Amino acid sequence: MTSKSPVRSCDDVDEQALSYAEIKALCAGNPLIKEKMDLDVQVAKLKVLKADHQSQKFRLQDKLLTKFPADIRETNAYIAGVKADAQLAAAHPQVQEGFCGMTIKGVTYDEKKTAGERLVLACSELPNAEEKVIGSYRGFELSLRFDTYRSEYQAILKGQRRYPVPLGTDPLGNIIRLDNSLNNFPERINSAENELATLHQQQAAAQIEVEKPFPEEEELTEKSARLAELNAQLDVDEKSHEPEQDEEEQENVSRRPSVLAALDEKKDEAEPVRPFKSYLDKDGDAR
Repeated sequence: MTSKSPVRSCDDVDEQALSYAEIKALCAGNPLIKEKMDLDVQVAKLKVLKADHQSQKFRLQDKLLTKFPADIRETNAYIAGVKADAQLAAAHPQVQEGFCGMTIKGVTYDEKKTAGERLVLACSELPNAEEKVIGSYRGFELSLRFDTYRSEYQAILKGQRRYPVPLGTDPLGNIIRLDNSLNNFPERINSAENELATLHQQQAAAQIEVEKPFPEEEELTEKSARLAELNAQLDVDEKSHEPEQDEEEQENVSRRPSVLAALDEKKDEAEPVRPFKSYLDKDGDAR
């Protein structure tokens, strides 16, 4: 789907198959065969390293094309949403030494303790663990759900983004937790901006890594050329032994007796005439 071909292979770089000329050179103590065997192993390892380098390069290219742009867009959208919610919370501040009010199931509660108690009651009235909208608080939509993983009730404050707040059994403590979540926007914005800066740094570093060539490319080229030279030389040596082998086979064939010549000699000899012997004796009886 990405028009790339990542290398997934496993080769045994130690096993070598030797030709006739290589075995003869090895037995004769030819240093070229030792050099060839060493180069075979080194070139194979360098090719594996190059294939791994290419695979890493393809992964970085995919990140540069898809992952980094998507993460940067998502982080920018998150920052914009949090900034908008910060302005919404600032427009509906909590009154000092008082309570700004909370709406639950269409009823507005002006007392903090009463609102906290009604919030705890609403948690016990949830029909299941699914999220359900119950009202609003400080300009944010207020919903409840039961988190089965953490085994706790959560209040969800929803503006441009969603902000879950774990709830307990203390009515006043739950109101304090909601206010702390709505007062935490500067920290959220700062954390998201740091994350965005980190993404840009990672994107720039990945771009630099993609443009780097294979560091052992020159070594691989030199050793591959030398290996090809040795292979050609050993192949010439092998071919130079083939005529000698053919001459030996012809000499062996010439020493063997020819079956056709023997048949021709036997055909030229006159076959002796044997007297005819009747199957009946003189009395007419069968012998």
